[in-house]
Amino acid sequence: MRHQGSLNDLGIDPPVLLAPLAGITDLPFRRVVAGFGAGLVVSEMVASREMAQDKPSVRARARAELGLGDARTAVQLAGRDPYWMAEAARMVADGGAEIIDINMGCPAKKVVGGLSGSALMRDPDHALRLIDAVVEAVSVPVTLKTRLGWDDTVLNAPDLARRAADCGVRMVTIHGRTRCQFYKGRADWTAIGAVVRACPVPVIANGDICSAPDARTALGLSGAAGVMIGRGAQGRPWLLAQIAAVLAGRLVPQPPSGAELVDVVAAHYEAALSFYGRDLGMKTTRKHLAWYAEAAGGAPALRRCLVSTTDPAEVLRLLPEALTPAPPMGQAA
Repeated sequence: MRHQGSLNDLGIDPPVLLAPLAGITDLPFRRVVAGFGAGLVVSEMVASREMAQDKPSVRARARAELGLGDARTAVQLAGRDPYWMAEAARMVADGGAEIIDINMGCPAKKVVGGLSGSALMRDPDHALRLIDAVVEAVSVPVTLKTRLGWDDTVLNAPDLARRAADCGVRMVTIHGRTRCQFYKGRADWTAIGAVVRACPVPVIANGDICSAPDARTALGLSGAAGVMIGRGAQGRPWLLAQIAAVLAGRLVPQPPSGAELVDVVAAHYEAALSFYGRDLGMKTTRKHLAWYAEAAGGAPALRRCLVSTTDPAEVLRLLPEALTPAPPMGQAA
């Protein structure tokens, strides 16, 4: 099979990408990850019809949240109707999106119930009509993210990926589970290999990749061109850069600690407050603060204080102590 294009052709280097995670990979967090180094960061999923039909003021806010114009950023669209998918694609491409990603992998009941996301794996002909509409609507690269199949009896990702590439899709990301698995069990990186063999464009392996050894194993078992990191980056936005260094045989950068870590978290926190406003910014970043403190080994009591206070100044005051590793159990501080 003749392989068409590469990740470099898409401007994706290193081959380590940030997955879209609803309510987590917002613009402030994506910018932190991108600052450490990622081949691509992907926006949270956007409902295409709602995006296209909303009032101009709402669409303007959505454009800001998508980070249109940010380097190495893809916008992920979801939907069921080819017309609205194409309209939304035109909007975000005209706004500066460098890559448009089509979601056919979200397993959430709300999305699948609307016959979007991974529900499209049960109707591949209609899925191809959506893909074709988006590819025809824009001049920027279009990519696809999906799963192995609907369930163990419908493992049609290889065929869908091949047909998507024939329609003009430039890259395919496969989460190594079926829709009916949701996030249970382990991602099957070996099964992704069937997609790699069937598809003439780069395939990215996704699912349960939380470390450099995971990435190496996933690439070895699948033969994929790169990896996509999701939950593993929670509280560790530098992880993608570390994995990229290992894969390239370079010196692995140490994660920030001490005052440097406090500066990273404080900057993320203040960026979120500026982006969302005080109250929503505090609410939105609590989970991130908890993940940062957990990853740093901070004391659980301080972590609880960090996420329960309603005063941003108090959060910033608590950060140095909350991000300091707690002494081992039974050892005096």
